[in-house]
Amino acid sequence: MAATDLNKSTPNQDFTNIEILNFDAVIVGGGGSGMRASLQLAEAGLKVAVLTKVFPTRSHTVAAQGGIGASLGNMQEDNWHYHFYDTVKGGDWLGDQDAIEFMCREAPKVVYELEHMGMPFDRNEDGTIYQRPFGGHSANYGEKAVPRACAAADRTGHALLHTLYQKNLELGTQFFVEWIALDLIRNEAGDVLGVTAIDQETGNVAVFQAKATLFATGGAGRIFRASTNAYINTGDGLGMASRAGIPLQDMEFWQFHPTGVAGAGVLLTEGCRGEGGVLRNKSGEPFMERYAPTLKDLAPRDFVSRSMDQEIKEGRGCGPNGDYVVLDLTHLGADTIMKRLPSVFEIGKKFANVDCTKEPIPVVPTIHYQMGGIPTNIHGQVVVPKGDNPTEIVKGFYAIGECSCVSVHGANRLGTNSLLDLVVFGKAAGEHIIDYVTKHHGDDYAPLPNAVLENTNRRLNALQNSAAGENAQDVADAIREVMQQHAGVFRTQKLMDEGVKQILALAPRVKNLHLKDKSKVFNTARIEALEVENLYEVAKATMISAAARTECRGAHTVVDYELPGDHPTYANGRRDDEWMKHTLWYSVDNRLEYKPVRQKPLTVDEIPPKPRTF
Repeated sequence: MAATDLNKSTPNQDFTNIEILNFDAVIVGGGGSGMRASLQLAEAGLKVAVLTKVFPTRSHTVAAQGGIGASLGNMQEDNWHYHFYDTVKGGDWLGDQDAIEFMCREAPKVVYELEHMGMPFDRNEDGTIYQRPFGGHSANYGEKAVPRACAAADRTGHALLHTLYQKNLELGTQFFVEWIALDLIRNEAGDVLGVTAIDQETGNVAVFQAKATLFATGGAGRIFRASTNAYINTGDGLGMASRAGIPLQDMEFWQFHPTGVAGAGVLLTEGCRGEGGVLRNKSGEPFMERYAPTLKDLAPRDFVSRSMDQEIKEGRGCGPNGDYVVLDLTHLGADTIMKRLPSVFEIGKKFANVDCTKEPIPVVPTIHYQMGGIPTNIHGQVVVPKGDNPTEIVKGFYAIGECSCVSVHGANRLGTNSLLDLVVFGKAAGEHIIDYVTKHHGDDYAPLPNAVLENTNRRLNALQNSAAGENAQDVADAIREVMQQHAGVFRTQKLMDEGVKQILALAPRVKNLHLKDKSKVFNTARIEALEVENLYEVAKATMISAAARTECRGAHTVVDYELPGDHPTYANGRRDDEWMKHTLWYSVDNRLEYKPVRQKPLTVDEIPPKPRTF
């Protein structure tokens, strides 16, 4: 197809150097999940392209610190049944139990695969992989904390990312570094045929035509003002999917990590508490003993975050304004800190001006992770409701990692299950794509629609031809302010309803972005403006989905609906009679639909809902 054919619907387009690049599979995102999938595909001899906004080893997976969860049982008796139970309970029964079982059963296998690839895990004296306790991980179905986090000091994501990158280089995976995917390509049947993308270095646009398209684009934590997320986490995959008519699932559920550095938001790993760190209030009291008498500081993240917030609201916060609590590691000793938590020591110095071997670090709950995303099955295939089928497969389209919702995390993710999610479903999607491409496609590519660049050209032209309008960062900041104020640790129905009004009122500003710099080469202002549209899609999905869910569940805590745990119908405000279902938000008309939670596991008995206590 000639470039003129691609551009005929938009004569003002200035981006005329259009290439069409053909691959068996195109992966958007070069983090842990994307590179685990690309590794699988490259080993099978498929022609693979990995598009990544940043150099692969700078993907946000590199920020994961504490560990990857797997029931190896190296330091205490453990098995996947306990891991399965903890994940179901931790997710407040919104997770699909068949997907959770699949992930927990696969966990030991994928960790040993990483070990054999050369990932430098810390070791016990007997040579086995070192494991530390993490929040919500227990032995004997909740009786006591169990060490399940396979760790490489507090740089586990860094070790994982470099291991996968080296293996991909060995197998010849083709990386397109600092390329930004812009829009999905779908035909009239709804099948996905690839993506359009722009090269930051040249400003040129290309069509990546593929037999299978896999999104591994990460999260969207930058819709909030205070976030542990990198600046690249703007929800690009979610924005592309929603604009192409794909619903986003369970976007009301956002996890606040308990220990972001106060005033900076930089993450201090849950491994701090796994190694024995303690949260204290202004009186020096280890207050988690009052909220979670069994697991204490190692209760799940949503539970700990709300407890911290409660301490601050009731006047027991630290500092001149009483607006944070502290994480105390001093009793661990300098040797343990420097061996097991060296990055935490550096972060404390650089972002809090604190030597954590001698004094505690100020911390506050900070937005960290999205439990929702593009709906998928355990093979990574994107699924949407159609007629009586809630999981109709979108042909040629896959999603994995934080941008997806399989749903193994339910309403609250357990620590270490994110890295596990990446490698389990990265491998599973890779295996399925191999089968899909080799058995169903051969050498043929589905024909591209004539107006393949129409959506991309429209967006680029709007910016290129703008003479006046809004600054992209001003609009992005307005989105973040609404989300920070109206979708926090504790929510009220009034706050959320007002948040919906305010976020929808920003639509004219999002459509009126102005690009002063019209140059093509490394124009980061253009990329930031394009990212705003993605941020806005995610913010709308979050705010509208949250306001519609009239219950408390996991990270979605609405003060109006809190009730005692012994209530016959509710469990701490959770309404299983009405809300044991997944939310689906559609960008068109901001429509909501719902589908049931899959409560039946693959091979074991289901875990029936009950109140969450720790």
